[in-house]
Amino acid sequence: MTENKENQNIFKPEKSDNTNMIPGDPKGSPDEFFSNKTIVFIDAGFLSKLSKHFGDGRYLVCNLIDFSKRLARKKNLDCKRIFYYTAPPFLSQKSSPDEIKRKKDYDNFAFAMKKYPDFVIREGRCQRLRIDNKFEYCQKGVDTLMIMDLMDMLIDYPQIKRIILIATDSDFVPLIKKLKERKVSTILYTYYEKSRRSIFSTSNQLIQSVDKYILLAKEDFTSCPLNKGVEIK
Repeated sequence: MTENKENQNIFKPEKSDNTNMIPGDPKGSPDEFFSNKTIVFIDAGFLSKLSKHFGDGRYLVCNLIDFSKRLARKKNLDCKRIFYYTAPPFLSQKSSPDEIKRKKDYDNFAFAMKKYPDFVIREGRCQRLRIDNKFEYCQKGVDTLMIMDLMDMLIDYPQIKRIILIATDSDFVPLIKKLKERKVSTILYTYYEKSRRSIFSTSNQLIQSVDKYILLAKEDFTSCPLNKGVEIK
């Protein structure tokens, strides 16, 4: 009997250009696509302080995007987005030349980074305090912004299951535990020294709350040189 090809069953071809058949990447499921993706959250105040420490009093200049991606690759992850938490330099009512220069440098940095859509600058404010007849400066509202974004991540990036946090503050501990309950693991990049005179210390609670922690090194900065003069500070 002659085979009637018109009556044969026709199955979906192995390869298809119709991306509407399945959501996300046509070569795999959305979960597979995002399995190695991560988001990097950077406390700029801590990172700036550390870069100055490794630079022996001078800020190390590095490419923040390459820096973040390199840290992600160390854990076999692909950096999808970077959130950078900082505060514009303080300006007094009668701004000094140094204040004006710092603000100009910061504005140039912020403007240069706007061309990278996956690099997000979140700004708190800089507070000036007089202590022992000397001015000291501290960032305000930065940790709150980071905590808000980490919570929003559960909604905005539900496929991301591993994040990278560059920080040293124990205020993040409750949130890290909450993320863990939602099956999101946290990799902490931080730095501390055991010497009592050291200006760097990290909470044991923070270390114990994360899934993994890695100490940052000078090489992490120097291996990501910046060619266009946008500084990390």
